[in-house]
Amino acid sequence: MYNGKTITAVIPAAGSSRRMQSDVPKVFMELCGVPVLRRTALAFENCELIDNIIVVTRAEDIDFASDMLKGISKLKSVVAGGADRRESVLNGVNSAGSDIIAIHDGARPLVTNEEIVTVIKDAYVHGAATLSAVPKDTVKVADENSFVKSTPDRSMLRNIYTPQVFYRDEYLECANSPEAEKVNYTDDCQLYESLGKKVYLSEGKYTNIKITTPEDIGTAETIIRNREGNMLPFRIGHGYDVHKLVEGRKCIIGGVDIPHSLGLLGHSDADVLLHAISDAILGAAAMGDIGCLFPDNDPAFEGADSLKLLEEVVRVVNEAGYKVGNIDATVIAQKPKLKPYTAEMRENIAKACKVDISAVSVKATTEEKLGFTGKEEGIAAHAVALLFT
Repeated sequence: MYNGKTITAVIPAAGSSRRMQSDVPKVFMELCGVPVLRRTALAFENCELIDNIIVVTRAEDIDFASDMLKGISKLKSVVAGGADRRESVLNGVNSAGSDIIAIHDGARPLVTNEEIVTVIKDAYVHGAATLSAVPKDTVKVADENSFVKSTPDRSMLRNIYTPQVFYRDEYLECANSPEAEKVNYTDDCQLYESLGKKVYLSEGKYTNIKITTPEDIGTAETIIRNREGNMLPFRIGHGYDVHKLVEGRKCIIGGVDIPHSLGLLGHSDADVLLHAISDAILGAAAMGDIGCLFPDNDPAFEGADSLKLLEEVVRVVNEAGYKVGNIDATVIAQKPKLKPYTAEMRENIAKACKVDISAVSVKATTEEKLGFTGKEEGIAAHAVALLFT
C-alpha cells in the first residue's frame, strides 16, 4: 500500500517462449537453481508497497505454477491467460481488486525493489508510469529496403521495461473500450498511448532484462551472482563418517548390500559412504550435517535407507540454489574388498545426486592393518563435493 492506495502486482507468464527454443516455458527454467517465475514473484513479495500478487499462466500450467510459488504469502491467485497478451493481462487485472496495478513480465526476474518502489510512486503522481532507460547503442530507422532512413536523437529514445503501473479503474476503462480492440500492442503503455493518455518514464536499470533467448540465461545468472556476493559460482565441502563393524548387521555401502560376516552399526542403515557424501554436500552449502536433518534419536529414521536420505539432502541444497557438480569419495576398510561393487555404488550415488555417473568417483583403500579400520573394528569414509549455483 502507498498513501492509502492498495497495490497488486499482475504478472503475465502465459507466453509461448518460441525464441527460447525449448519445450519448457522460459518462466519455468531455472536461474542459479531458482525458477524464473519464482524469482519474479519474490521480487514483489519482498517489496513493502505490494499488497497482493496475481500470476497469469496458460491454463494447463496453473497447478504447476501454483506449486512452484508455494510459500509466497502475497500470492492471491494463479489465473488462466487468454488468446493474446491483452486478454491475459485483463484476466489478471480483473482478479486484482486493488486501487493500483503493477503489470510486470513474468520473464523479468531481476527487477529490483528500488525500481518497483520508484515506478509505483511516479504512477501515483502522474497517473501511469513505466520503467525505462536511455538506449546504450545508436538506433537507426530502416526503410523498406533495409537502408538507413534516419538516425533518431538517442537522448529522446527509451528502452521500455516493466513494471508498468496504472490506476486499475482507468486501466479497465481503456482495456474495455471499443478502440482497444483495434490496437495491436506489445506493452500496456501502448494501450494508454493509443487513447491519448500520457505515461511517465521512470528511470530503470539495464539489468532488468527479459529472459527471451538462451543467451539471456547466462547473462541473468551472472547478474545474480554479482548481486549475491555470498553465493560464489561454486562451493566445496568435505565429509567424514565412521561406523563400527558388528555381527548381526548388514554391510551396506554406497547403497549396495555387500556380503560380509560383519555389518555396520548405526541408527539408520549405517551407510558410511553415503553419510560422508551427504555431509560433504551439506558442508559445501554451509547447511550443517546430516545429524541436523536426520537426528539419530528420531525413531522416524531408524533403519532408514541412506540413499533416500541422500536424495533429501540434494533436494534441500537444490532449494537453496545449489546443484551438485561432482563427488569424490574414498572408503577405508580392511575388509570386505569393495572394488567389485564400486561401479554399482557410483550408479546409486549419481542417481541420488542427479548427476551423470562420470561426475562420481568412489575409491577404496586399506590402512595396512593399522588403526581401527585395519583391525576390522570399523569402516570410515571421506568425501569431497563440489556444488555450483
